[in-house]
Amino acid sequence: MRKAPALTNSRASRKAGPARRPKSQSKTQPKSQPKSQPKTAARPPSPGEGKRGEDGHLAYLLRQAQAAARLSLDRALVATGLTHPQFVVLTMLKAYPGLSGADCARVALLTPQTVNVILGNLERDGAVRRTPHPVHGRVLQWSLTRRGLALLATARRQATAIERRLARGLKRSELATIRRWLAHIAADLHGA
Repeated sequence: MRKAPALTNSRASRKAGPARRPKSQSKTQPKSQPKSQPKTAARPPSPGEGKRGEDGHLAYLLRQAQAAARLSLDRALVATGLTHPQFVVLTMLKAYPGLSGADCARVALLTPQTVNVILGNLERDGAVRRTPHPVHGRVLQWSLTRRGLALLATARRQATAIERRLARGLKRSELATIRRWLAHIAADLHGA
């Protein structure tokens, strides 16, 4: 059997460095120019500046705003012991009691697997309870317990402070326009 030829781009050849030219070629080659000093890397603009500001792409600006709001809420929720996804699940179960895990995942914008873990942890902590669906016995419905309502109330105070900060400087009519616009975007692009 013949061995396959060795690849010239192997790890060993890369470690060995570049191949040497015969002396006859190296004398005829011009000397290389001295390397210029490396330039310092450009710093990206801060949020609100350049393409991260009013000149930015709309989808990017929405994502940037969402990331900033999420980080602020994550920090605020630390004192409550809840994670942001747990807070969202509790909020959705208060708004729509009796949701199945799959429906809860849809309205919370989380994966069903994530919601199953969250619901399991919240149930273990006594914040939610499950009951069989009255018609579809295999479907479980989730609702908040007193403990869950108390946890959510504490977390909601933190979230409300951030919402006030988000709305600072806006008139009621402007805030209503923004809410309508954001809801319209979600509905319009939902199936796209």
